[in-house]
Amino acid sequence: MKSRRRRWTLAGAAALILLAAGVAAWWAMGERSARQARAERVACALPPEPAARPHPGMVWVPAGSFDIGDTVYPEELPRRRTRVEGFWMDRTEVTNDEFAAFVKATRYVTVAERPVDTVKNPGLPAALQQPGAVVFFMPGAVKGRSDITQWWRYTPGANWRHPGGPGTHIEGRGAFPVAAVTLEDAQAYARWKGRALPSEAQWEWAARAARPELPPAHEQPKEANTWQGLFPVLNSGEDGFVGLAPVGCYAPNPLGLHDMIGNVWELTADAWTPHHRDADAPPPDQIPVGMRAAGAAQQVIKGGSFLCAPNYCMRYRAGARQPQDRDLATSHLGFRTILTAPGP
Repeated sequence: MKSRRRRWTLAGAAALILLAAGVAAWWAMGERSARQARAERVACALPPEPAARPHPGMVWVPAGSFDIGDTVYPEELPRRRTRVEGFWMDRTEVTNDEFAAFVKATRYVTVAERPVDTVKNPGLPAALQQPGAVVFFMPGAVKGRSDITQWWRYTPGANWRHPGGPGTHIEGRGAFPVAAVTLEDAQAYARWKGRALPSEAQWEWAARAARPELPPAHEQPKEANTWQGLFPVLNSGEDGFVGLAPVGCYAPNPLGLHDMIGNVWELTADAWTPHHRDADAPPPDQIPVGMRAAGAAQQVIKGGSFLCAPNYCMRYRAGARQPQDRDLATSHLGFRTILTAPGP
């Protein structure tokens, strides 16, 4: 009798633990949803610009020399001495409102909104032959982290207007960074503005705030939108956001540039070239081959995103770099522009 009662007691305790875990998960999900709903209504106030600034919305990045790269992942090596001349850079990532003004003025149609060119991209599975983008979604559980399709999904109908796929929108999110754009889209916007995309060296020098020394490699930035918690199943949102944040919600670097680290990855003007013999393959957290055409050309992206965490994709650093397919839009990728003109 005691043995049976003990078994029932243990069974009851296990049931209570499971119930408590379920309630905790439900509560955490509700809190996360409520926090995200509040975050989507946020419009962060950018500090006022100097009245005499010649290029509104941009800051001056002075010339300098530094050792480009870092030592955390193989693709960041070897570090090489690099010289950068002065230039102007957008103080924030290009926003939905800014990109919408470009589309309205030019009637531009982004790559993710066009029919897929199967001649240019042979061998694509049928599901990838529809216009769309790769979208991150938070899974309830994962079996290891080697298969990133557990949290990445090619979503027909996803594009800059609907970055999470059909049913999502950017209404009320004009101050958020535009996402789900490709290299071609970013270059078209930059040309319309009379500007260009930064080179990898220009971007990294600006992210360092024109300082030769590197910050601590393993230190997660406090003033940035990154992932807090166990990626990809739990983001505590301690930085105020569990997804994208409006631009300018975090303190700028000493040059006055916001969100150089985190929020969205940023496209550069440089084609991807592995710098290290151990970096010939894309990083393990990059979009899998099954979601892109074989042999697709790639571009260097910088800065990490809201998905970068200490336990995964620790690329919230100026010296980090990663490849991105040029014609594949993703929900964590944006850009900013530069202008080569005399300084202040």
